[in-house]
Amino acid sequence: MTNATKPSIATHTGASVGAPLLPGATLGVLGGGQLGRMFVHQAQAMGYFTAVLDADPTSPAGLVSHHHIQSGYEDAAGLAELARLADAVTTEFENVPAAALAALAAQRPVSPAASAVSVAQDRAREKAHFVACGVPCAPYAVIETAGQLAAVAPDLLPGILKTARMGYDGKGQVRVKTPAELAAAWDSVGQVPCVLEQMLPLQLECSVIVARGLDGTMVHLPVQRNLHRDGILAVTEVYEGNLPQALVKQSVAAAKSVAQGLQYVGVLCVEFFVLQDGSLVVNEIAPRPHNSGHYSQNACDVSQFELQVRAMARLPLTQPRQHSAAVMLNLLGDLWFAHGDADRTPPWAEVLALPGAHLHLYGKHDAKRGRKMGHLNITAATPEAARATALQAAAILGIAPF
Repeated sequence: MTNATKPSIATHTGASVGAPLLPGATLGVLGGGQLGRMFVHQAQAMGYFTAVLDADPTSPAGLVSHHHIQSGYEDAAGLAELARLADAVTTEFENVPAAALAALAAQRPVSPAASAVSVAQDRAREKAHFVACGVPCAPYAVIETAGQLAAVAPDLLPGILKTARMGYDGKGQVRVKTPAELAAAWDSVGQVPCVLEQMLPLQLECSVIVARGLDGTMVHLPVQRNLHRDGILAVTEVYEGNLPQALVKQSVAAAKSVAQGLQYVGVLCVEFFVLQDGSLVVNEIAPRPHNSGHYSQNACDVSQFELQVRAMARLPLTQPRQHSAAVMLNLLGDLWFAHGDADRTPPWAEVLALPGAHLHLYGKHDAKRGRKMGHLNITAATPEAARATALQAAAILGIAPF
């Protein structure tokens, strides 16, 4: 089950509970996508061995890990093998079954915990958690029955109906304006449990990535200003003054409150909406590193993936410092089809001729429209220079200006 091409490596350092797992230990991750790949690269750079559990034999993380366990998330034998190999386990995908995390936690330290991930997996529980933490969110109603559908308050429309589970990158969401449209939308998603959110007048979107250790220590990356297109993050801009200072403080405090309420251990992204009147409401959480934090790989002295390693290995969490203004461009598979249906490699040499351009590709074999293939970090001494270069890169690649 473990990738036979990988070396056999001794694991389990014998560290006591709560003691740091030092380099030489093996760190495991559930999920073999690009976030797992970047975690694996960071862990290996710090001297750790790695084990990935993912059924896909060509998963981006599995291809670069010391061990690749090719099994499903709920496969008992696969989970047992991961527990045998790894000294601690994390996840790179929020929809990993919480039961799998709980099963692993009976044998190895797991962060984030199944209890925290299960909240992020259910929009209704997520909203209730925000309310309990005193963090404002959009007015909403839970719809699980025909009675609840009929009882929806009129002032929640127009709104967005979101499936309570398995939604990401804009999937499982329907905009509705009338009770009839709401009923039809609920039918279209199979009458599964949903949350209806009131549509609010948005000014912009931002996010905060916070890391919390087992001892309760919390640090955070600078607040990220985000632009989404078709429900997928397209551009992140991070530099001094990207948002009003009062908003920065409020969003960081809110993100830390959410993490503290979950007794979270690991890296957590909290996404926010800034409304037209300047007020802040929380949108959702991701119990893992996040696209909007990718700029930290090149613009900060500690990246989100190093924070992930440190948190799960119980190493000290130091406050990251941003040393360069940064813009991150998400690279979707559409760029490979910029000249029609023929798959053509984008002009990377031309892009990399730009000052401060850092290309990160995820090792995915096939480009598909809408598929995340990589990202481009642009760093510079000033926000103006970073933005100007990012716009040059976007023009070369065929990405719409921002």
